[in-house]
Amino acid sequence: MKYNEKIIPIVREVRAMLLPSFGNVEVIDQKSVNPGDVVTQLDRSVETFLKEKFAEVYPEIGFVGEEHGGDRNKELFWLVDPIDGTGYFVRGIACCTTMVALIDHGQVIFSIIYDFVTDTMYWAEKGMGAFMNKEPIHVSDRGLKDAYISFETHFVKTKNQIQFAEIEKNSGYICNMDSGWDFAMVACGKFDARLVFDAWGKDYDFAPGTLLVSEAGGKVVNIGSDTYDYKNLNFIAANPKLCDEIHALFENYEI
Repeated sequence: MKYNEKIIPIVREVRAMLLPSFGNVEVIDQKSVNPGDVVTQLDRSVETFLKEKFAEVYPEIGFVGEEHGGDRNKELFWLVDPIDGTGYFVRGIACCTTMVALIDHGQVIFSIIYDFVTDTMYWAEKGMGAFMNKEPIHVSDRGLKDAYISFETHFVKTKNQIQFAEIEKNSGYICNMDSGWDFAMVACGKFDARLVFDAWGKDYDFAPGTLLVSEAGGKVVNIGSDTYDYKNLNFIAANPKLCDEIHALFENYEI
């Protein structure tokens, strides 16, 4: 089934809701001490909008959102982050996106990462490839020494600092921006990997991007495994060569 035909037009509608407040919106809640972990009314209203609109076209599919939750035990459900990078959105930094994944019996089968600031739609459907708007996209072929690696971990833990240093000394450059936008850059071949270990993000932060990278010719595996489960938040999403090189550096790391 081609979900893109009905879902992409709906997701594009959030641009009109979000763009007028880009860089000029009130923070109404703070989820943690992290200054970027904030909530605006638009996080909540966009999620509600998507839930209602998705239900109109696919009433049989469940819905789980970052702000209002939902039932993850359903066999088929949408997993949604209405504004990934709300901290960037509040400050007017163009690395924020709207993210959607469709979970079918534990597998991600369709996903969207929508850069609503530039009106760029990154999307993938399992077995159909990955696209930026209507153009196919593909991961890079760079190896570790030339790689730009986006990463996420808890730096306060010594073991994570040691692991980061091991990767940094073997790679060209490591950057840490924002999950959805970074996944899109990996899928387009501009970045080379998205690496997450001992994550602070949640399933809705990662599920959409892992399918996008995979369908763009990349390889996605959980650390310590040769397979991928979206519920396991320790993973590598990269071009195949680089994925294997990074994985080898985790031989002695304990999750």
